Formats: sequence, structure tokens, C-alpha cells
Amino acid sequence: MITMHETSGRSPFPLYAQVLVAVICGTTLGVVFGQEPYFNGLRNEQLGKLGLWVVWLLKTLAVPLIFFAIMDSLIRASLPLRQGAKLIAICLVNVSVAMVIGLTIMNLWQPGKSWQGHVEELLHVIPGTTLKPAITPSEHPLEDLMAYIPRTIADPFGSNNIIGVVLLALGIGLLLRWTRTTGGQAGGVLDRIAWVIEWVYGWLVRILWWVIMVIPFAVFGVVASVVGRSGVGVFSTLWIFLVAMLLGLAIHALLYYPLVAWVIGKKPPRVYIGQGADAIMTGLSCNSSLATVPLTLRCLERMGVSAQSARLAACVGTNLNNDGITLYEAMAALFLAHALGYDLPISKQIVIVVASIIAGAGVAGIPEAGMIVLPLVLAAAGLPDQVILAAIPLIMTVDWIIARARSGVNVMSDMLVAILLDVGKTAPGTECHAEAERL
Repeated sequence: MITMHETSGRSPFPLYAQVLVAVICGTTLGVVFGQEPYFNGLRNEQLGKLGLWVVWLLKTLAVPLIFFAIMDSLIRASLPLRQGAKLIAICLVNVSVAMVIGLTIMNLWQPGKSWQGHVEELLHVIPGTTLKPAITPSEHPLEDLMAYIPRTIADPFGSNNIIGVVLLALGIGLLLRWTRTTGGQAGGVLDRIAWVIEWVYGWLVRILWWVIMVIPFAVFGVVASVVGRSGVGVFSTLWIFLVAMLLGLAIHALLYYPLVAWVIGKKPPRVYIGQGADAIMTGLSCNSSLATVPLTLRCLERMGVSAQSARLAACVGTNLNNDGITLYEAMAALFLAHALGYDLPISKQIVIVVASIIAGAGVAGIPEAGMIVLPLVLAAAGLPDQVILAAIPLIMTVDWIIARARSGVNVMSDMLVAILLDVGKTAPGTECHAEAERL
């Protein structure tokens, strides 16, 4: 199967560096020319529209990517029921705490209100749009969640319904897995179906990486357009977004994880953070918790965690346990909602939480995963498409910092899961050791 690791090493110039160059060039172009034509009538506004096309491609690809990723994982996964139940329970507790932290920060502080009055500046990138919620929230969480249950197979794909897509993928994937396990004459046909699913998923990842490679051009275009119309003052509010995201990630990673590792796992901070520093710093630098798996295993061995628990958490948990991505998605959705003046009820916030959790698990191990699925989570929050398309390229200008923090949090989460799996028993080995050695 084609993986992101095979394609991600082709450019000697890191993506974050490309984005920084794009921001500088776009800002310069916006300041120098403003809204005036240059180069045979080219305008910054036209460059902004090119940037929107890139975001639209990301949003379009995210839906089938999540669909095939979940089915591929369900078909190929090999995990004993008892170990799997414990792993999922630990991951759910961790992500629930992350959600509580994120929602508390956003509801008490409401940093998104600092953007009120500036959203219209973003909408100038898409002239003639109005601020109307894409979804009218109800007062009952169950009603909001029921609205995402697909009525037909094609329905969730046409509406970019991430929750519906996941439910459909889970249903089909579990059915295929059960049918393959029962065997019979249809086994050969199902093996071919599984191969097709794996092949399609691999190619979607490759296409996605091609789109990611042109993200700097999207940032360049939108920055040039926004600065050309509104001036460099538009960046004055981005620091609030950056601080809010980093605050949520820091509280979860530096307070919750060490405390639980110490109290429950009997690993004090000098062991949990000290012995795990190599893996944490590598995750921060390379922006991928999956690529950090071999080093994470080594750090867990130094902590005295059993090899079985370490492999289970670092291999399987890497795909399920993505607190950094999940926390970011939920906080970003609430930030933009407050910027638009939306006072989201608890029912809609629950929908955001559910969408963030399943989005984080659906694209695990892919660089820039948080940014890839963010449009879908924002859509689940009821934000207008025009706001999503216009805001995301601007958010990308600081996302390279947040992305590294997300990866570091994910690595720390994997280590905590391994420590907790070791509490009370030693989990049997898994089949992912060879995979970890190859990474």
C-alpha cells in the first residue's frame, strides 16, 4: 500500500518553511499592490480564489479518505477483544478529558470573540456571501446526532457529513470483516474486495499528498488577497487563535498526562517526561506521531513498560489515540463559531465533539491530518461554507506551529496509554512489532 511516508520525503524543503515563505511573499504582494492590477491585469483577489480551490480539494478528498481508511483498518486489524476493549476505554477517557479542557477554555474565555468584525474581511475573498449558519441547531443533542445518520449510501458523501460517512464505513467494514472470518466460498471474492479497498486508500493518500504540496500556494493566494484588501492588520488577531490552541494542548499534555502517569501508572514526571523526552521532541520536530513509533517503543522500554503494552499502544493506539488532533478540531470549531457571533448550545457542541473524535481517528498517521479534516468538523458545527473556505488558508499561516504541538501531544498520549495498559496486567503481544520496526 502507498503510504504518506513514501511520499513525504520527496521535498527537501519542509512544508512549514514553504508556508512561511508563502506568508511573506503574499503579504509583500498585498502591501505593494493592494487591489490594483499588475502583471497584465492580474489582481490579488484572483490569487485568493486559487487558494480557495486548494481548500475545496482538501475538503472533497477528506470524505472518501476517512471512509476507506476506516474500512481498511477494520478489515486488516487483528486485536484480541479484551485488550481492544481496555485500549478503547483508556483512549475514550483521555479524549473525553481533552474535550472537557478544550470546551472549558473556549466557553469561559471565548477568544473567538476577538475576531468579531474581522470575519467580514475574510469573506471579501468570496464576494457576495452572507453569514448564515449551514445548520440550525436544536436544543436536544439526540436530535442533532440523529440528523447525521445517513438515509442513503450516497447521502453522507454529497453533504460532506463526516459522522454519516463514519457510520457507513463502520457498518460496511464490520460486515466485510465478519463475512471474511466466517469463510465460505465467498472468501476469495472478499479478499479481492479488501485488496481494492486497500489500493484505493493508498492512492487517496498519494493524491492527498499532492494536494498538500500545493498548500503553500493556497496560503500565498489568500494572504495576498486578504492583505491587499484589509492590510496587514488582519494578522493582528491570529496570535489569539494560536495562544488559545497552544493553551489547550499544553494543559492536557503537561498537567493531565503527567498526573495520571504518576498517580495511576506510578511513573513520576521525571520518568514519564524525562525518559520519554526523545520521543516527544522527535514528534514535535517531525510532525508525525506515527513516524516516531520506533523511538516511542525505545522510550517506553526505558520506563520499564512491558513490550506487549508498549507495542499495543504505540502501534494500534497511534491510529485510535489522537488527543492532539481531536482537541484542536473542537477548539478551532468553537473559536470560529464565536467569531461569527454564534452562541452554540450544548447539543451542537456535542456534535462538534463527536465529529472531532471520529475525524481524529479517521485520518490518523497522516501529516497535516488536523488541517485535512478541519473543514468537515467546521461543517458539522454548522459554519457557512464560505467562512470555512476563507478562514482555513489564513489559519494555515500559524498551523505549522500548532501541528507540531499536536504531534507532541499525540506521542505523549501514546506513552500514557502504554503505561495504563501495564497497570494490573501485562498485555499479550500484538502483530505490529514488525510494522513498527519498518517505520
